[in-house]
Amino acid sequence: MSVNRNILSLAVPSILANITVPLVGMVDLAVAGHMDVSSSGVSSGATLIGGVAIGTMLFDLLYWNFGFLRIGTGGLTAQACGRGDMGECARILSRSVGIALACAFALIAMQWLFLKAAFLVVECTPEVQALAERYFYIRIWAAPATLSLMAFKGWFIGMQDGVSPMAADLTVNILNAVSSAVLALGLRVGDFHYEGMGFQGIAAGTVAAQYTGLVAAVSIVFMKYRRRVFGGTAMRVLRTAFKGGETRKFFSMNTDLFIRSMCFIGIYIGFTMLAARQGDLILACGSIIMKIMMLFSYFTDGFAYAGEALSGRYIGERNREAFRRTVRYVFIWSMGIAALFMVLYAAAGTPLLKMMTDDADVIGLGQEYLPWLLVMPLVGCAAFTWDGIYVGATASGSMRNAGLLSLAGFFAAYFLGLAFSGGPETAVGMERTGVSAYGMTVLHILLAAYFVHLLVRTVYMSVRYRPVISGRFQGQSAG
Repeated sequence: MSVNRNILSLAVPSILANITVPLVGMVDLAVAGHMDVSSSGVSSGATLIGGVAIGTMLFDLLYWNFGFLRIGTGGLTAQACGRGDMGECARILSRSVGIALACAFALIAMQWLFLKAAFLVVECTPEVQALAERYFYIRIWAAPATLSLMAFKGWFIGMQDGVSPMAADLTVNILNAVSSAVLALGLRVGDFHYEGMGFQGIAAGTVAAQYTGLVAAVSIVFMKYRRRVFGGTAMRVLRTAFKGGETRKFFSMNTDLFIRSMCFIGIYIGFTMLAARQGDLILACGSIIMKIMMLFSYFTDGFAYAGEALSGRYIGERNREAFRRTVRYVFIWSMGIAALFMVLYAAAGTPLLKMMTDDADVIGLGQEYLPWLLVMPLVGCAAFTWDGIYVGATASGSMRNAGLLSLAGFFAAYFLGLAFSGGPETAVGMERTGVSAYGMTVLHILLAAYFVHLLVRTVYMSVRYRPVISGRFQGQSAG
């Protein structure tokens, strides 16, 4: 099979699944943005959008901490698969799911404490906070399914299987979009009329979708991998899943990945918190621009996942030449995605805004920031593609360092931007209804800082590529 065929066999199913990921976030924001304001008991559509944005941010804050369940599982599984060690593949899955469930039940137990602590640092209006709390207390019950699905997805990718995670993701994402809209807004079909739950229905739809996706993932493992991987040794696998050197490697690697996740949480939460300080309209606009901006990542991630699976496999096989060809062609595909989305954003920026909300103030403000969409894909696609390669190489030390440097870059750019802006008293000439000129300037600075963090990641991982990968093929632990 040619290099491109290998890449596409893994990337295309991931892309097809990933296309539905932004649909979920966009549907959630769009449902909130089109809800009847008077019946919701809030002052504006921007407040409803802000409630979803803050509620979603809280779960990103939680779940990004556990990104190692997918990342670590995928890289280790790919290398074990490349070695032909199916017993270790089985142990990796058992270990990851076990850890996922333990973490999920801990999160449920600490939900009240987490939420109260979060709002000590997250600044937003009382209306937005009340909506976000309602969203959180419902969606938290999906934690066991959500974290377990991270482990399953990483394992499927590591097994060189792009179709199974696609099936699980499509189940979750399509059902999430449909159920959230129906449960929130209601449904009328002939004589049947369901009034809907209002704002709470957005979160309830996510819970239902996550558990349905977990059932789908477990069913796939049972039907597709029971004999090939587990083959009559299920109990022995379970007994040895948390023993031996590979377990120590798993936890050591995940310490680095946890630190990396915390860095990205700091960037994302920082962006949202700092935008929220400028009012609901800036928060709503910033949230929508970020959602639109990240559309390209769901295509690039397909090739990053392919790079992850194939690079891990070839490292396991000790096939340096195949590894190098894979990296080269994965980047060619990824940069093609970057070019495509730069054209798309240039041609359809305003229509994308109008898809997200019918609030004229949010649309008008959002148009001020559309130029940022034109520059993000180039550095973003490179950063995400490098992530996939480094995951396959289990180069967790370099991934941790890239995260730390990008966090520093984000906040350095933000504070420098504020310093050069001159402060609120000098920001003039851009006022819009309900938004100060300084607030508009701050959002420009935040988007510039986000660009800087992507650039730092790209440059650092480009520089570290040769020493890290050489170490992997020489059997060293360079990271």
